[in-house]
Amino acid sequence: MKSDAAAKSLLGGIRVVDLTTVVFGPYCTQTLADLGADVIKIETPGTGDSFRWSGKPAHTPGMAPGFMAFNHGKRSLALDLKQQDDAATIRKLLAKADLFVVNVRGKALERLGLDYDAVRAINPAIVYVHCVGFGQDGPYADLQAYDDVIQAASGTASLLPHTDGNPRPRYFPSLIADKVAGLHAAYAAIAALFHRERTGEGQKVEVPMFEAFSHFTLSEHLAGQTFDPPQGRAGYRRQLDPDRQPFPTSDGYISIVAYTTEAWDTIFALLESPDFMADPRFAGPKGRWSNQALLYQEMARLTPRFTTAELLRRCAAHQIPAQAVRDIGDMLDDPHLGAVGFFNRRQHPTEGTMIELAPPVRFSAAPNTPPLPAPLLGECDAAVWGD
Repeated sequence: MKSDAAAKSLLGGIRVVDLTTVVFGPYCTQTLADLGADVIKIETPGTGDSFRWSGKPAHTPGMAPGFMAFNHGKRSLALDLKQQDDAATIRKLLAKADLFVVNVRGKALERLGLDYDAVRAINPAIVYVHCVGFGQDGPYADLQAYDDVIQAASGTASLLPHTDGNPRPRYFPSLIADKVAGLHAAYAAIAALFHRERTGEGQKVEVPMFEAFSHFTLSEHLAGQTFDPPQGRAGYRRQLDPDRQPFPTSDGYISIVAYTTEAWDTIFALLESPDFMADPRFAGPKGRWSNQALLYQEMARLTPRFTTAELLRRCAAHQIPAQAVRDIGDMLDDPHLGAVGFFNRRQHPTEGTMIELAPPVRFSAAPNTPPLPAPLLGECDAAVWGD
């Protein structure tokens, strides 16, 4: 029987066996947990998920902030899958599971007896989500993949040099490839569950990180190479414009977006330089598009005459999108995020007071409820699904 809380949640009653580590897979399963799924995280005894050790804990070794961010809402079960009894335990769990999410490479899964064919023999209706680095029918199939590797392989590390002239490739300073791929895995899992709901059919779902992130990056940056023969270079010009950066103010920086042709006139009027747009080079949409660099350069010359607050007020009054540039360390003070309850101050059973991010998506039929706290290693009983 489902509990009242499970019955009200979107994925209430869905059972997930989670054999993933670091970020790609855990971000997927945490998203499922946020939606109400019952997620059992399988970890190696003694060390657990390596991301447990990715930063300084508050009290308990193995409870790093990054681990807690990607694993709340789950329960942890420590199993050595090379041992006969523990291997039997995970098979019992899989027999009652709806989803198996795994990021172990294929050959290792075969050695463990946890490849798709073996798991399907235990539970024909299971949805088996395999988070892999590269599609398993390509030449990179057996290579290891982490966020840095995927940013490099996908062309992402080449983007910053286009904007600032420094030829050295650089990573975007976020685990962006891991997280994007994790979201792909989450929607794929839900789609496969929906398919099973209609047909009764389980299936294997392969989610390759390289392909997922390349799809994410190239959607706009394939650009001139979209056509055959090519009509230009790869790279979406607007995103790579070196002058399209936050503008300096007298006391900071501000982002101002001119997304329509008419917006340019409004912006230069509120910057108290309306005559600048009378230049024939800026006549019509084509002239403004081809000369955007000049427009950005003039904006950067004008904005230091104003405070950030004054420009925000003027932009809001004229329906021009704008936001102050905020340091990442100041996000806890954002008034909007505070008003919508984005940061939840909670008491963890062992780590004390902590800040937890609320799920960003809201559903009217299933109000968000606080998830389980991030688990200590192996705190879950092996008989969790004994019913």
